Amino acid sequence: MTDVLIPVSLLLIYALLNIFAFAAYRHDKKSAERAAWRTPERSLLAFALIGPFGALAAMRRFRHKTQKGKFRLVPVFVCLHLLLFAALVLGMI
Repeated sequence: MTDVLIPVSLLLIYALLNIFAFAAYRHDKKSAERAAWRTPERSLLAFALIGPFGALAAMRRFRHKTQKGKFRLVPVFVCLHLLLFAALVLGMI
């Protein structure tokens, strides 16, 4: 029974990390519209590294940071996470 609970809890944590990344990008976009304090780009990229699906979804949904060169790393982070998942599923890790 605990074999099943560990992956489910890890998936929940992973989902929460992606939700957090999405929220961080949304907050930064709203701050930009209000000319308020902004989230540093380094922080947004760190959030994208741990929650790339949420970050990419927010970038597309809010059209935020899509023209900045360094944010082209976000789809790369998504690919890296997909490769890691594939390796886990195939038992390579």
